[in-house]
Amino acid sequence: MDILWAPWRMKYVRYAALRRTKECFICEAAKKGVGEDSLVLFKGKYGIVQMNLYPYNTGHLLVSPLRHVALLSKLTREELLALIRLVATSVEALRAALSPHGFNIGLNLGRVAGAGLEGHVHFHIVPRWEGDTNFMPVIANTKVIPEAIIDTYRRIREHADVISEE
Repeated sequence: MDILWAPWRMKYVRYAALRRTKECFICEAAKKGVGEDSLVLFKGKYGIVQMNLYPYNTGHLLVSPLRHVALLSKLTREELLALIRLVATSVEALRAALSPHGFNIGLNLGRVAGAGLEGHVHFHIVPRWEGDTNFMPVIANTKVIPEAIIDTYRRIREHADVISEE
């Protein structure tokens, strides 16, 4: 039998069990503000940009309103505009920090659409590189993230001054 050691995964397992009774992780991060412990890169008047603790790919960001709102239709015009500006400027920060070849950008509304957190709407920004997929997800159902999340945070943080709601 082959064994793939993934000691960082235990943090996810423990968090998933606690998440049912704890506050929304986006709201928790917003309260902490910008910093390595929260993985928050930007906090503004209307929104927040943070790294995804369980990324699909290196540099995976979440862009969310500060208000705990489940639907885009419940956001104000100002919040909607700020979120789109945050998505656009976060892409520029990622371009400068990581030089990806492209991006997947989207949001999941409802559990059947893939939303892991239904109560707080958020956009995903996933940097992509040519050749960033390989046999591991197909054969072993395993995604390899080639850099420690804190190292990626620090690289993006060096360029976070371009992230803005305006």
